[in-house]
Amino acid sequence: MPDRDAVTCHLGDGFDLVAAGLRREKDGGLSADLMLQNGRVLFADRAVLNTVEGRQAWAQAAQTPDGPSAERLEEALREYLLPDALAILQEAPKKPTQADLLVGMVTEQLGDFAADVAASVELFHDAAGHAYVTIPIGNHRETWSLSAKSVRQWLARRYHEAYGKIPGSQALTDALGVLAGKALFDGPLHHVHLRLAEHEGVIYLDLCNERWELVAIDRSGWRVVATPPVKFRRTRGMLPLPVPRPGGTLEALRPFLNLPLEPAPWILVVSWLIAAFRPRGPYPVLVVLGEQGSAKSTLQRVLRSLLDPNKAPIRSLPRDERDLMITATNGWCLAFDNLSHLQDWQSDAMCRISTGGGFAVRELYSDLDETILDVQRPQMLNGIEEVVTRNDLLDRAVMTTLPSIPRERRRPEKHLWRDFEQARPVILGAILDAVSTALANEGTVTLDGHPRMADFAEWIVAAEPALPWAPEAFLTAYAGNQDDANDLTLEASPVAQAVRELMREQTEPWTSTATELLTALEELTDEKTRRQKSWPGSGRAMANDLRRLAPNLRVVGIAVTFSRAGGGRRLIQIEKLEKEGDPSSPSSPGASLDGNAGDDEPAGDDAHRHRDDGNRHQDAPSSQAWEQDSVNWWEESAGGDDGDDGDDAMHKYSDLGEAPPAGRVCVQCGVGLPDGWVGFYCAPHGRQGDGEAGDDGWTR
Repeated sequence: MPDRDAVTCHLGDGFDLVAAGLRREKDGGLSADLMLQNGRVLFADRAVLNTVEGRQAWAQAAQTPDGPSAERLEEALREYLLPDALAILQEAPKKPTQADLLVGMVTEQLGDFAADVAASVELFHDAAGHAYVTIPIGNHRETWSLSAKSVRQWLARRYHEAYGKIPGSQALTDALGVLAGKALFDGPLHHVHLRLAEHEGVIYLDLCNERWELVAIDRSGWRVVATPPVKFRRTRGMLPLPVPRPGGTLEALRPFLNLPLEPAPWILVVSWLIAAFRPRGPYPVLVVLGEQGSAKSTLQRVLRSLLDPNKAPIRSLPRDERDLMITATNGWCLAFDNLSHLQDWQSDAMCRISTGGGFAVRELYSDLDETILDVQRPQMLNGIEEVVTRNDLLDRAVMTTLPSIPRERRRPEKHLWRDFEQARPVILGAILDAVSTALANEGTVTLDGHPRMADFAEWIVAAEPALPWAPEAFLTAYAGNQDDANDLTLEASPVAQAVRELMREQTEPWTSTATELLTALEELTDEKTRRQKSWPGSGRAMANDLRRLAPNLRVVGIAVTFSRAGGGRRLIQIEKLEKEGDPSSPSSPGASLDGNAGDDEPAGDDAHRHRDDGNRHQDAPSSQAWEQDSVNWWEESAGGDDGDDGDDAMHKYSDLGEAPPAGRVCVQCGVGLPDGWVGFYCAPHGRQGDGEAGDDGWTR
């Protein structure tokens, strides 16, 4: 068989016919460089071998007086060179394209991923049909969507390292298309998580650092791991969390939040934060109100930096629901700043994100496919005005109003962040202690009546042994929050106010159609009220408003029921209840951890202490664990030195001279505190210097 570089046919009398440079043309022609030689080249030209016209044209041009005839040359081309050329092309291996080489670089590393996680590449897909790849980078693994720009750049870099050339853009696109097909149809199914995940009773927190480290949290404690059994993705803007340190307490967070003195706001804010570290909701919406300059935005920044740091930690609300859902898909926590009002669709969308909901839109360049976004996320928002007024969002809200900060007590923000960054690892460690305690106790929690957002309430009660307040203090604060939310709903609704006025002197149940009720209520209201946008303009609108307000009116002792009478008349009955209050929200909430009711020590205290087991940490907090006075970072004494880190530069809570409302208890042990008591601790647990002890032993 002739060699692959050239095909030679001997014609006799010293004449040879040689074909080189065989190539298949786009039109199907088989072309070659043909030479007639007899010790020297007599004629050379390129010809098409697999057409009669091509062979005859070359033979006519190549014949010489002393050489082979045109007929002899055409015969040699047809009978000898053409068959050999066809055979060579069929045997010759196909030269791989750039796309082939790119795909090969990835697939050659596919193998037993479980056996060799450090060096293997894994192609897989999630339940939504998105293709992913896990690739080794240095001494760790990273998971990326195959549609991400980072994967394209990684492939281009690998190709340049292997071949010293730059791959073409189309070759990269073709290769990624093949890899996506392999991930979808040949790869396994994995769930892909963002920031937090739960797997077999263990919660994983993605630190988002360059080493791709995670924190594994279970019933016995927490530890930093490098090779978790779950997949995490990262989005643009996500920032790393610090590596947590053990031995801290959540009291270290308090100086960085400008909260009111009474315990309830502190309890509710910390409870929201602990709930946000649970991979599954529902999640309450933290609503922060206050006048300008009360550090509302700073509170949100502090909380998010402990949970889900981001380059843009607080943002304005997106313009439509689609953008809002995309924002929720690409971040674990949503924080919205400086809101003046909420439109109805915004309130409804935030409700769906709080308790879980989906959004579907037609996929671009497709008639049948949908893009489905299904999320459940912690949220917080702030504003000067009471922006949340619809009862469905208020039912999901945890609300606090921040006090003003006098000018003489302000400090530069850079000093706050300097101190906070130093405390952040210890605060995060204390949060993880509480999450571990909640995991240990969540199966033993029993509530005496379930409030709204019952899963949230049970999770916090399970974590309470590791939280800096007395047992059941959370339920008391949460019940007060729900009462406030109900009052706000009724105050914001002119219909609710009119119904309460109607029933004030009513001794018998009121029964009428919605239109008749609207007429009666209009007689009790002034023209200014009736011109409000929220006042119903028809009987149907009135009925819809009452359906929305029925749970809130029931709490204040007014029951609203709907029925259908003869002739198809739809009736509304309004009557007073014998006892005001919502039976589903008891005025004296209580909870217990099964197997520990009545014990002096709260259940789960040992469960949240970390064992010193390998990389596991040990933390046994006690009332003496945080020796510093509980101070408000924001309130600096006038004339104090900014550089002074001592207690003299800060106002102690007890030094402010304001007593919390009566009926408060010690946040350490739960013992009742007498009237006139100043501070948050009883005498046995009081901080040194909190005041002067009286004859009865109480610190005043």
